[in-house]
Amino acid sequence: MSDIKRINCGARMSDVVIHNGTLYLAGQVGEPGANATDQTRQVLAKIERLLAENGSDKTRILSAQIWMADMADFADMNTVWDAWVPAGNCPARATGESKLATPDYKVEIIVVAAQA
Repeated sequence: MSDIKRINCGARMSDVVIHNGTLYLAGQVGEPGANATDQTRQVLAKIERLLAENGSDKTRILSAQIWMADMADFADMNTVWDAWVPAGNCPARATGESKLATPDYKVEIIVVAAQA
């Protein structure tokens, strides 16, 4: 049986859970009130940091779930995403519209990645 490692485990959730060389990141959000473009940049920077701190990087992302408060911001989010995702290493991805934790959040991204 493999060990499960929980990073920054709080009362409700962990930032990252690692099992069998796979990283499961909690949903990441940006600064409340910022527009979708800025929040997407902030979220991707957080994801990149969490991956690096745990032996991975954005070329090793297996899947991404993107939740948007309003699909009207889809093109703005995609502009940032497309510039960030490494060519030839695009993960499986789904995007949907949903109410997020507060109305000030525009984008939430959840990723699963392999460790290096």
